[in-house]
Parts: sequence; C-alpha cells; structure tokens
Amino acid sequence: MTRQNAVNVHATAIVLGSRGLLFVGPSGCGKSSTALSCLLTAADKGRFSALVADDQVFVSSINGRLVARRPASIANIAELRGGGIVTLPSLCSAVIDCAVLPVRSPDTERLPPLNETYLLPDGATLPLVRLPLLTGLQAYDALRLVLPRNLMI
Repeated sequence: MTRQNAVNVHATAIVLGSRGLLFVGPSGCGKSSTALSCLLTAADKGRFSALVADDQVFVSSINGRLVARRPASIANIAELRGGGIVTLPSLCSAVIDCAVLPVRSPDTERLPPLNETYLLPDGATLPLVRLPLLTGLQAYDALRLVLPRNLMI
C-alpha cells in the first residue's frame, strides 16, 4: 500500500450513499451546516449517510485515492454554528470522490467554471462542484442536481 503523509484540511467530510464528499471553503461559508443538512435529508430519504469529520479532516493519498480520516478527539461530533456541538453517526475514514464548495447568491457567478478542481495543501486535486445555497431548495436536492453523472448520490 502506497500512503502519503496526511494533511490537515479545514473542511467537513461526509459520505452519502457510496460517495465521499469534502465540503470546503472559507470559514463561515456554510461547510458544516450544508453537510449536516445533506446528511439529515439523505437519512430521511432512507439513504446511507455518515459524518467522517467536521472542521479538521486528515486527507492522505492511498494507492492513488484520497482518503479522509477524522481525528479521534472529534469522533461523532460536529459544530452547528450558533447551536453548539451535535453528535451524529460517523465513520473513521472514507474515500473522497469530490470537493463541494457551498456558495450563496449574489456572491457567485451565474455559471461555475468548467472542470474546476480543488487543490489540497499537498498538491493533490479533487473535482470541485459549487453548491448553490438557495431559498426553497434543500442542499441535498441541489447537490443531486449539480453533481456530475459519474458521482451521483
């Protein structure tokens, strides 16, 4: 097994169905709340969902795949800004398929750049999907609309 050293990424990692997603972006952009919303909606729809890590995610390359791990000290917990610490079912690690950037109007362009990628601190990249946070549209449903066909949840 080929394994590179893990880098600590300020993000939230979750699994929806069989897909690992890394919610990224600046502090306060909605990474945690959007990921938690997706987890709860998936569970309500009877689909598998689990938290990997919130706020700190250790990402490493293993055999050409990016794997997210949680620090033991934050297992099963996430911060709900303004609401405090919440507990959720979680996994200790997961393969990450895509980075997700929550964006709010009017802070974003009408159309996202094509083939956008997220650059990790160690130089590895992930496909990046911008997730619009729109009134009246649940984050999970918006995610299902914007994810490429090969990453459907």
